Amino acid sequence: MTERSIIRVRDVMKPQFDMVDGLATVADALKAMTHTDTKCLIVRKRHDDDEFGIVTLADIARQVLAVDRAPERVNIYEIMTKPMIHVPPEMDIRYCARLFARLDINRAPVVEDGRVIGVVGYTDMVIKGLAGRA
Repeated sequence: MTERSIIRVRDVMKPQFDMVDGLATVADALKAMTHTDTKCLIVRKRHDDDEFGIVTLADIARQVLAVDRAPERVNIYEIMTKPMIHVPPEMDIRYCARLFARLDINRAPVVEDGRVIGVVGYTDMVIKGLAGRA
């Protein structure tokens, strides 16, 4: 039996991501977004006892675009998911993929020591993880 090497979330995550304030409008958040390849925005904590939030581009499409809401009049906090599901950087990508499947999510922030250090999605796990070892 061959031994599998473990591929960790840290090895495949995207270290670049965008953070926004919950009070920002969707329009302002999209203008400030520079890492569209992550397909999400991380919502900053308001204080130490708060939690991070997340807004995906799919959330914006469903809750703003599809229902014809003006992005200049919708605040991020109205459409964000909070608290967000996050994964540790040392998690095996096989378990991360199982977690995503069970919770029906496509991406999650990677959190270490209470700080967001990246974002991982199915694409990262498959392309960088599986294809990288084939």
